[in-house]
Amino acid sequence: MTNTADLGAEALRDHVAAQLTRARERSALLTDAVDDDDLVRQHSKLMSPLVWDLAHIGNQEELWLVRDVGGREPVRRDIDELYDAFQHPRAARPTLPLLGPGEARSYVREVRDKVLDVLERTPLEGRRLLDRAFAFGMIVQHEQQHDETMLATHQLRTGAPVLHAPDPPKPVVAHRVDEVIVPGGRFTMGTSAEPWALDNERPAHAVEVPPFAIESVPVTCGRYLEFVEGGGYDDRRWWSDGGWAFRVEANLVAPRFWDKHGQTWTRRRFGVVEEIPHDEPVVHVSFHEADAFARWAGKRLPTEAEWEKAARHDPDGDRSRRFPWGDEDPEPRHANLGQRHLRPAPVGAYPDGASPLGVHQLIGDVWEWTATDFYGYPGFQAFPYREYSEVFFGPEYKVLRGGSFGTDPAACRGTFRNWDYPIRRQIFAGFRLARDVRSGEVR
Repeated sequence: MTNTADLGAEALRDHVAAQLTRARERSALLTDAVDDDDLVRQHSKLMSPLVWDLAHIGNQEELWLVRDVGGREPVRRDIDELYDAFQHPRAARPTLPLLGPGEARSYVREVRDKVLDVLERTPLEGRRLLDRAFAFGMIVQHEQQHDETMLATHQLRTGAPVLHAPDPPKPVVAHRVDEVIVPGGRFTMGTSAEPWALDNERPAHAVEVPPFAIESVPVTCGRYLEFVEGGGYDDRRWWSDGGWAFRVEANLVAPRFWDKHGQTWTRRRFGVVEEIPHDEPVVHVSFHEADAFARWAGKRLPTEAEWEKAARHDPDGDRSRRFPWGDEDPEPRHANLGQRHLRPAPVGAYPDGASPLGVHQLIGDVWEWTATDFYGYPGFQAFPYREYSEVFFGPEYKVLRGGSFGTDPAACRGTFRNWDYPIRRQIFAGFRLARDVRSGEVR
């Protein structure tokens, strides 16, 4: 994502307009792909109807950009309560008197027209909410985050495929799974400089991390299949107490969307049933499954600080980069982002995106579970509202890092933090392994 601190006023307005447009084009793609019956249907109690997400996107844009930033009269004050995510759990949203598909589309168009006018007329300075167009960037990221949520809803729907995309690139040479030793020491975690960084990414602060080993690629489906077929789901030794209770209650036997036909394991992916691709990162596993696999493999999940140090630390310059490959925005050669492909790429497919120490695919492909509970950094300040981050702080949520193939670059940085319940499996989440280093491994 372009560092907006480097842009002049008019270039910044053009950048914001382009990002708003790009997000809306993706929202339209995800909602126009299905008929109206599909839009209003709840495909899983874990998710909202797609039409709720669409109108919620417009409502948040209206609240922050039309009313707050622009000081304009409300477009639809009467629907604020319907689209307040804290008022109604997802399972209950289909029972609400929601806007229909046509009304929702008309509403978001009207809001966007007003927002573009506000953008032209508003000085992008003078308030923290306006500095470097933060409020607009927040709304861009909000829409892209809901687009990824809608993509997850598409994965949960049944029926013929409606979304299509080319396959990701394949590695020139098959990647060998190996480990990278990350030296111990202090590094700068988080950011105080990225203009559109959200409150839980702030402030930048020094963290001391002991030396550790981390695998160069995420765990693949092929490796995970060894755990499945080796009885890993039936062996209590590998599971935490909470993990085992979840495994038993949910009757887990494999990642979500996997199935076995005879001797062949398949997965369902956006309506396509295919054999398990052994060289792709495993996806749709909960934290508990990732943790159990790590124990089975004699390793562990990385902490959030370890993950970020592996992703951002430049040992030669002794600084933290914006991304593993450097400070420039993600390009298609760096990472599998933005729904360009509807699947993770085979491991080793993005050598240009590797970190200085040789850790691959830290950005894109799959969100990676970490061992860390979700809390604010030292000096955290909620901005611009507590409900974005602070109300979720606590041991109930685990941190995920790095983004997935469904994450847009606008909502993915080396500092970006995601979080979810450790039982969640519908999200595009996988993991990689780490371990403590042994005496003599670090020079």
